[in-house]
Amino acid sequence: MPVAADTRAPTVAMLDAAAARLAGHIRCTPLLSSPALDAVARRRVLVKAECLQHTGSFKLRGAWAAVSALSPAARARGVIAWSSGNHAQGVAAAARAHGMRAVIVMPADAPRIKTAATRALGAELIPYDRAHDDREAIAAGIIKRDGLTLIRPYDDPQVIAGQGSVGLELAAQLASEGIDQAEVLVPCGGGGLAAGVALALDARAPGLRVRPVEPEGHDDTARALAGQPHHPNPGPSALCDAILTPRPGLLTLPVLQRLAGPGLAVADHDTLRAMAAAAAHLKLVIEPGGAVALAAALFQPATLRPGPVVIIASGGNVDRALFARALDTED
Repeated sequence: MPVAADTRAPTVAMLDAAAARLAGHIRCTPLLSSPALDAVARRRVLVKAECLQHTGSFKLRGAWAAVSALSPAARARGVIAWSSGNHAQGVAAAARAHGMRAVIVMPADAPRIKTAATRALGAELIPYDRAHDDREAIAAGIIKRDGLTLIRPYDDPQVIAGQGSVGLELAAQLASEGIDQAEVLVPCGGGGLAAGVALALDARAPGLRVRPVEPEGHDDTARALAGQPHHPNPGPSALCDAILTPRPGLLTLPVLQRLAGPGLAVADHDTLRAMAAAAAHLKLVIEPGGAVALAAALFQPATLRPGPVVIIASGGNVDRALFARALDTED
């Protein structure tokens, strides 16, 4: 049973309104660089560290934007979301700050660091088997029973608007660096972050072009941008859980088709190498799904236009064992 969705196209006015509601509740994350990364990429590399955001990822922005836009009656009933972890934490944190109930439908195999953090933020977790269960049907049943409002992870105009605040910050930061022409590599699952950033940059810094980045074998958006038909992914990836989605978003893909450059796909081994490089040279902990953009910049330089490249490191919620594995990865 599908859950009714808000199908309004996101606009720059929504981005500006969301940014105003976010003011004072999120971090303006830093733009970092390292000569060592520049040497590997053979160009200037600037990394926007959303892994340092509250809850450890950019997802708080979209969750806060959506929760803060609810009516008093909807806030009284509470919210529900489905997520493997980062959106879960964002919704849980935003709901707690607004004194609301939050229910999260979460894969049973989600990383423990993410499930523990979501519980610690006060959310009720409903586990499901991502290979056999229908998360939307589970959520629909709870919504019918309790009247909760669904906060979708990317196909929601308010969520996209909140994620677009990353792009608004980035436009200002790059202007202060004197950069008005660059490719901006963005980790992409359903495309909420990439679409929001693309909208923001088109309005504030049109010389900056978004390039969505996905894991190899799960590059639905890259294939869609190339005009290829959708086909099912080959199965779950054990590495980039944060950016695995069934298909590109209905609201996000049209934005990316209009504003983004070609998508990129990176191998898991290169993603692990990028995590190790970020730890060594920027002292950042980046989760695999958040490191794919850096992997593309470092190890696929020929796919990029000349000039500086900007990376969004979208999240840092990674289990210790997996992070240790990344640090041990050989070049």
